[in-house]
Amino acid sequence: MRIVFYMLLTSFFISCQYFETEKISSETIVAEELKTIDWKAVDQYPLFSECESFTDKSKQKECFEKALVVHIQPALTGNDEVSIHSFSDTILLRLSISDQARIGVQSLEIDSLVEAELPSLRKRLLAKIDSIQLIAPAYKRGVPVKTAFSLPIILKTEDSL
Repeated sequence: MRIVFYMLLTSFFISCQYFETEKISSETIVAEELKTIDWKAVDQYPLFSECESFTDKSKQKECFEKALVVHIQPALTGNDEVSIHSFSDTILLRLSISDQARIGVQSLEIDSLVEAELPSLRKRLLAKIDSIQLIAPAYKRGVPVKTAFSLPIILKTEDSL
């Protein structure tokens, strides 16, 4: 009987190590979580009113890109300026969208030759971008976030003579 008692007592002390829990600090949990977040992607793209019905992320992105082009297109085509020379160039438009869904221009890179040919192009683009209305910013894990986008715009003209 004594042997059984010692065996039970020994097994009790040996098994106590299995009941110990490892303490993990909240800083460790946060650090591990931060490693898993993809900081270059959003969960939901900024929304134009025509895109709010899409819930799929890829459809949202596609709709956002198309709507942005549709909003900017009139600034490129609806003017009376005529270029004397033919050219093909790319304008780089960098946009930022705030966490309050306000769109702004970070930079607009236009070649000096293009600006000489189309002097009001910069003004028309900036005015058009100022008039763009978004209904929601981008979201990351349910929190509104700032985003930035680069939009290359290819300009091609032909000789008018």
